[in-house]
Amino acid sequence: MLTIGIDLGGTNLRVAAYTPEAGMLDSETLRTRLEAGPLAVVDDICGATLQLLERHQDGRELAGIGIGSPGPLELPAGRLHHPPNLPGWDRFPLLAEMEKRLQRPVALESDANAAALAEYALGLGKDLGIESLCMLTLGTGVGNGIILDGKLWHGATGMGGEAGHMTVEREGPICGCGNNGCLESCASATALVNSAERMIAAGKARGLKLLKDKLSTLTAFDIAEAARQGDRDAQKIYAETGRALGICLAGLINILNLPLYVVGGGVAKSWDLLSPSIFEELERRSYVYALTAPGRPASHAMPGGGTQVLPAKLGAEAGLLGACILPIYSSKPTCAAT
Repeated sequence: MLTIGIDLGGTNLRVAAYTPEAGMLDSETLRTRLEAGPLAVVDDICGATLQLLERHQDGRELAGIGIGSPGPLELPAGRLHHPPNLPGWDRFPLLAEMEKRLQRPVALESDANAAALAEYALGLGKDLGIESLCMLTLGTGVGNGIILDGKLWHGATGMGGEAGHMTVEREGPICGCGNNGCLESCASATALVNSAERMIAAGKARGLKLLKDKLSTLTAFDIAEAARQGDRDAQKIYAETGRALGICLAGLINILNLPLYVVGGGVAKSWDLLSPSIFEELERRSYVYALTAPGRPASHAMPGGGTQVLPAKLGAEAGLLGACILPIYSSKPTCAAT
């Protein structure tokens, strides 16, 4: 059995060939040509898909093609609606275009759902033996995927799981969705850099200004390294980011009462800088967490040993791996570990 997985991002798109026995066999990475429009990007996706099929099908049965896309997505129609990180894609019928060109079955999910599925089936969910989890992915934006009792939660129209647009700071920075103070505008890689730029512009971050002058542009990784080397302004940025995440996670824990909350994406590589503020806010704002954290009074009967809040196990590969196993998952009533 062979599947093709596609991770569509606002900067890059990745396409991989996968088998359950061997994992990822091969992959292609291309720049996402947003300036050329959605049809040109679909051309690139389909071209890479056909190349991988030619190289690796070799008598194998094709179980399907999975794609993880930035949202919001309308499902099952497979249309995008005002995706903040894919300008010009409003109402684009991604699923129909893919199936028309490839003439093969395609399974479409949000990129965060794909990442959550991978962590459930192949990562932390498998390790802990749990059937439900909530995942936040911190990259250019903030995605959110939820699995309840072994099934992806879609909501009424496929738009369930948009915690990236939960308000965590009432008068906070403007978000791409038009709201102020969304988690995405406070805790994404973009938000981290924007925070540093605002401090530099206000003359409040001499160390970060010197770093920017040296590098010409700053990234979330650069700010993290500065924080680890003792730069107090960089440390403050990560502390504020952790606070925003803690506020959001506290709300999710109080509402969902799941055994596992996973934080993934590139920003999660700085878990050492984020986690102190995250857990401070959880203790302060979530009475459910206070009662059910590992070792607490109500934790013993919970799957996985209590309410776990952990960095993702699969790292940057989660979204692509999730897309690879989507066709297998979509053909089953529930998702078993693969």
